[in-house]
Amino acid sequence: MSSTLSAGYYRPSPTAEYTEDSPGGNFDFFSRLVSSWEAAALIPDGPTRGVLVRSGVVLGRGGGAISQMLWPFWLGLGGPIGSGHQPFPWIHIQDLAGIICHALENECLQGVFNGVSPSSPETSNSTFTQEFAAALGRPALLPMPAWVVRAVFGVERAVMLLEGQKVVPKRTLESGYRFIFPDLSAALKDIVA
Repeated sequence: MSSTLSAGYYRPSPTAEYTEDSPGGNFDFFSRLVSSWEAAALIPDGPTRGVLVRSGVVLGRGGGAISQMLWPFWLGLGGPIGSGHQPFPWIHIQDLAGIICHALENECLQGVFNGVSPSSPETSNSTFTQEFAAALGRPALLPMPAWVVRAVFGVERAVMLLEGQKVVPKRTLESGYRFIFPDLSAALKDIVA
């Protein structure tokens, strides 16, 4: 069995790096929700092996984060959110699907796997913003102040945009999975092409 969950399991931090073995899951509503999903997905002594993928922001064509950002950035209205310094854990949708297939095809794999790019720990919101704008051939000059994010999304949801986690796919790499898009620039160019 495979279930895709969120890297929101880990506590937001500008410096801490989280592997699959790092603690988390009990500090806010969203982290507790992820913990509850994980508990429901892993059936103790069940007939199936449990595989959980904690994904970052999934980047792909025709949906998700990119579809919501595309028009503002295309119009030159995109920019960093808040300070822009917050970590931005991301993964290309082909790699997320690849990790799930890899886990299903390798019966020895079980437990938690971080579904984020290997370059994700070095990616900030500002880095993502600049790379996305470059892939579109557009400027990214207009930052979205933190107070606007809080006003629009509310405090709970704003945390997911204004803070982030440096998530490392340690077990994912150790399992032998080879990322198709380990580099943000190449991933974004593929998506907007």
